[in-house]
Amino acid sequence: MDLPVLSRRRFLQASGGTALAASLAACGGGGSGGASTKELSFVYMGTAEQQATWNKLFAKFTEQHPEIKLKAEGIPLSNWGDFFNKLSTRIAGGQVPDVIQIATEGQRLFASKGLLAPLDDYIAKDKAAIDEYYGDMDPNLIEWDKKYASTDGKTYYLPGEFNTMCMWYSKDLFAKAGVPEPTAKWTWDQFRSACEQIKAKTGAFGYAADSAYFAAIMPWLLTNGTSSFSEDWSKPTYDDPRVIEAAEFNRKLVADKLSPPPGGTFDAFTAAAQGKLAMFGGGRWPIISIRNLKATSKMGIVPWPVKVQQGSPVGWNGYPILKASKKKDDAWTFIKFLISKEGSSTFAQLGGTIVPARKSIANSQSFLEDAPKGTEYLYQALSYATPIPSPDKGAAVQKAIEDGWKQVLTGNAAPADALGKAQTTLEGLV
Repeated sequence: MDLPVLSRRRFLQASGGTALAASLAACGGGGSGGASTKELSFVYMGTAEQQATWNKLFAKFTEQHPEIKLKAEGIPLSNWGDFFNKLSTRIAGGQVPDVIQIATEGQRLFASKGLLAPLDDYIAKDKAAIDEYYGDMDPNLIEWDKKYASTDGKTYYLPGEFNTMCMWYSKDLFAKAGVPEPTAKWTWDQFRSACEQIKAKTGAFGYAADSAYFAAIMPWLLTNGTSSFSEDWSKPTYDDPRVIEAAEFNRKLVADKLSPPPGGTFDAFTAAAQGKLAMFGGGRWPIISIRNLKATSKMGIVPWPVKVQQGSPVGWNGYPILKASKKKDDAWTFIKFLISKEGSSTFAQLGGTIVPARKSIANSQSFLEDAPKGTEYLYQALSYATPIPSPDKGAAVQKAIEDGWKQVLTGNAAPADALGKAQTTLEGLV
């Protein structure tokens, strides 16, 4: 969930999950929380730039808990499938971490494979701290975590930081074109009109259409009152007329040259900073690039434009303890630090590219300063967001969804044909 590119949410590959399950089974499970002299190992996904931020957070943990020797490692990959495949290879070689970072895409699969230690006893023991944490977050996060991240009623993850989707826009381009800045209640028609006016008056593209499942497909589906799957993720709905309508809307943006052609080397963040692109979709993750481009004050953030209802996908982090860990008590201490006010505030101040689960931190200056106007909408989106549908065969599911949408964007197939073919593929995967 902490990636800097539009295609940042790649599903956990089913093959990787299977390999990981076999690897952990071979390593054995059920380690007790306590007497081992080895380091507490934590593996997460993060680029070199993001690792620098994480390392400062780890230093704060070490200050507070010098008795625990934390060995944290960020793996600089661009999608969750690759991350878990690499992790499974390590585990097969006997390197079993104590705690790992898992985004929504992999949570149900990991829980169903019996790879994780239940947290219920720890939660009961530290009830006051957990109640305080839950009291400082949107209740939707708690309910979604229970509904989608467990298959047996046990708790394997505390809901952590998340990303939702909003529209980032160039205040400069809107001003140059004489177009009023978008509001929280704007519509698809107003979005399209803004693209047309900005293109006509400045020559800049209006929006960067794309085929990334989380960042460029789901927001359009949800704001049109539909989704890729039924609520329980058991039935694909990719041939729904409202899905086809959303795809047609995006195709027209490309066909009318209001969006650059999908694919290629077009960099939306840089183009927006240079005044060549008016809008792109994003959660919190564009912040590092926008800051590096010295464009924070030039940008604004608003909820996604609406056709039927407000909508945004959401995905959140979890930090499970592996069943094979021999340092479960230390691992729980580390997890408690990550969700603490100090841990969350520290990460926000350091410029983490995810939204804090704690409402008090998300509304604080540590999160909002040096960020575009409207950053608070990323947290507010939880009130109407939908968890990103993440069935077990996630890699194949995502590929079918993205390939179908890409066929529409490029004009290679009619929307109903491309999405109907993808629907047939999806039906064979669930």
